[in-house]
Amino acid sequence: MRGPDAYPTVSGVAAAARVLTQRHPDLCRMRLAGESRAGRPLWLLSVGHGARHVLVVAGPRPDGAAGGRAVLCLAEQAVWDRQRLADEDLTWDFLLCLDPDGAVLNETGPAGERPPAVHFRHTFRPAVAEQPEWAGSFRRPDAELAETYALLAVIDELRPVLQCSLHGSDVGGARVRLTADLPGLAEPFGKYAAELDVPVQLGTRDRLNWENPGPGVYVAPSCGSRRLLAGEPSGVEDSTWLRPHRHGGSTAVVETPMWATRRIADPAPHPDAAGTLAVLAARLRKESAATAVALDWAVTLLGRVDDPLLRGAEQAAGAFEGLADACDELADHSPVPLTMAHVAALDIAARRLPLRATGMLLRLLDESRLTRCEEPQADAAQLRSRLERRLDASARDLIAALDARWVPVGTQVELQARTVLAAVERLGR
Repeated sequence: MRGPDAYPTVSGVAAAARVLTQRHPDLCRMRLAGESRAGRPLWLLSVGHGARHVLVVAGPRPDGAAGGRAVLCLAEQAVWDRQRLADEDLTWDFLLCLDPDGAVLNETGPAGERPPAVHFRHTFRPAVAEQPEWAGSFRRPDAELAETYALLAVIDELRPVLQCSLHGSDVGGARVRLTADLPGLAEPFGKYAAELDVPVQLGTRDRLNWENPGPGVYVAPSCGSRRLLAGEPSGVEDSTWLRPHRHGGSTAVVETPMWATRRIADPAPHPDAAGTLAVLAARLRKESAATAVALDWAVTLLGRVDDPLLRGAEQAAGAFEGLADACDELADHSPVPLTMAHVAALDIAARRLPLRATGMLLRLLDESRLTRCEEPQADAAQLRSRLERRLDASARDLIAALDARWVPVGTQVELQARTVLAAVERLGR
């Protein structure tokens, strides 16, 4: 494992879990739940022998690295509190990393706090069709992923009363998304966030008409009961989040930020939401044009390579227009009165998409083998220089414009773990 303020590696989490099972063989066991598309193991660690299962999924997306440490903390807590496991007839099951292939691509950068430009230079965010929780959104046999099949099989086998999916965000606040309400969760969640000095996200760009039983907690509406905004991803009903409902369970998605901004927690009405959203839409369309040029240039140099970095960059670039259309739609008619927090969430998304696309394009250029002839090498150097300048300036602007600050990795982990424990406590009520 890495240091106390560092994200763990996929192999480090598995090794630590293995040590835990060796120390407590009466309570802990570890087995393969499947393999990734590249053949990496999907490890399932179980603690306890109760009939009621709680499933915690780490690494559902490769850029949410705090979850690996959070599952280890929760597993150690379960071992320490073994009497409670027995009293509540519980088994904790931890899928140590759902997307190890993507997570390994994120292990190239610094393990802990890093300058924003360095972060985006090393971040990999896969295309939606390659995210295991969302592959079912495409409803095509060729879109099904080995990791998706493995997770669905685990859910159907264990029939968990609660699935907790541990997510992370680059910039923003902490929030919990639920597929069914857990009454009373908002109170301890808000208390823990305040104690750890992490702002709770009061504005969300893609869940405007979800129920909001308390600050930072959002409950999905029933399937088919809401209209999607332009550019919004397909509904929760197409994700793995709803699978526990087949067995009487539900899902809680716990998200913590790397950089926190108070602007995401400002409930005041925005004085000029329509005007600000028009500016965001115009900026997105300008970025879309610039990124399209860079993508075309990169493909000309490298060819149509079969690489997840290229597909991720194209997905991010393709989302510009959809988000710009959503800004226009909200400016004309929003389903809720827009607050400072709502507009901050949209501003973050508008600034983050170009950074993701640019960072993945730079990595693709670094890792590709260009022909040795002089012209492609010179063109690649020119494109790389242009992208580096754009990444550096945009990353600095993102953090400065939002007055964002780094959240220590240990704090991210503690908030995730404490929120999961609070959610499980609410099951019994």
